[in-house]
Amino acid sequence: MMNWMRDTVLTLPSFLQIHGFSGNSGPSYRLIHGNNKEISNMLKEAMSKPIRNLSHDVLSAVQPHIHSWTKTYGKNFLQWYGLQPVLVITEPELCKEILNNKDRLYSKKKPNVYGKKLFGDSISIAEGEKWSKLRKLSNHAFHGDSLKSMIPDMIASSEAMLEGWKKHEGKEIEVYEQFRLFTSEVISRTAFGSCYLEGKNIFDMLMKLSSVIFRNSYKLRIPGISKVYKPTLHPDWQEKARNEVLQLFGKETRNPDGLAKLKTMSMIINESLRLYPPVIVLRRKVDMEVRLGNLIVPANVELLVPNLALHHEPQIWGQDVKLFKPERFSDGVANATNNNMAAFLPFGMGPRTCVGLNFATIEAKIALSMILQRYAFTLSPAYVHSPFQFLTVRPQHGLQVILNSL
Repeated sequence: MMNWMRDTVLTLPSFLQIHGFSGNSGPSYRLIHGNNKEISNMLKEAMSKPIRNLSHDVLSAVQPHIHSWTKTYGKNFLQWYGLQPVLVITEPELCKEILNNKDRLYSKKKPNVYGKKLFGDSISIAEGEKWSKLRKLSNHAFHGDSLKSMIPDMIASSEAMLEGWKKHEGKEIEVYEQFRLFTSEVISRTAFGSCYLEGKNIFDMLMKLSSVIFRNSYKLRIPGISKVYKPTLHPDWQEKARNEVLQLFGKETRNPDGLAKLKTMSMIINESLRLYPPVIVLRRKVDMEVRLGNLIVPANVELLVPNLALHHEPQIWGQDVKLFKPERFSDGVANATNNNMAAFLPFGMGPRTCVGLNFATIEAKIALSMILQRYAFTLSPAYVHSPFQFLTVRPQHGLQVILNSL
């Protein structure tokens, strides 16, 4: 233990300062816990206070430690996850270098015991040859004709969800749980050929395990809200999206080729993903000393790319970064980011970009199109704006809206 203290805790900050860092490299290490207690306390405080005025100041609410420490220590800093040193990287060019690397210099961080139970040897965890094989299979399953063949199941799942909404017309409905069940049913239908209710026990067990992982996120050593939430706050954009859907589809949503023409909806989805990305950190590790930009990173250091911080960086997006402005994406993602690939990472980047990107986008467009054809919706007075991280970003107190049939 004493040797570890000498070789890691005492020498690593000095090593980093010599090899690329300037000034104080990060928050001070605390015995055994590292910075876990600080992070946990900051998260608890943030979760106890809803965001006022329905603001989109999401970073300070969901990742208050990163919001605070980037201001204090700069874009890149060292924090401690228990005994494990973690380099937080928010410089876009360095993030791109990490995520785009194909030489396996920056491998996936191994999951803890709970994560292993949840993800097993899936594509999100696998490495090397196993990952390559899984990726090839997944690429085939989620592209081209295979993806088109899933659209009828997505439509059927949307119809089933909306059938249940009829009894809530003119009333309040909590839609976050509705969308969670809808997503689960789409996965069940497309992957297993069964409806969600038949596999409910499986998904319930996964949710319970997800809860265990969340509760233990910073205790292990001694990572849909926006799709409807944003249009409810901005009826002008809701109306623009509805008009686009009705012009393309009328009252039907059966033409898969038409989904690509939903430009306004694509803008709304992208801006929602910028403000509220489902995954807010991307984790990697280095097994040997590597050069990252001007930094020399020693072996056995973990790297954390907080994409939520990149999405809320005024130097990238402008001083209106906290505003909902879908027009940012009117000429596509590349133009919105000034060709800065690492500025917008809702599904990651590089070889390990989320394989379900197109699947998720089509699913969202189908569901939103069918909702807009049938309903206008406004945010309920009962809604409390308090997003938090529970594996993904989600509303802490649910998402209540008022449905009005068209």
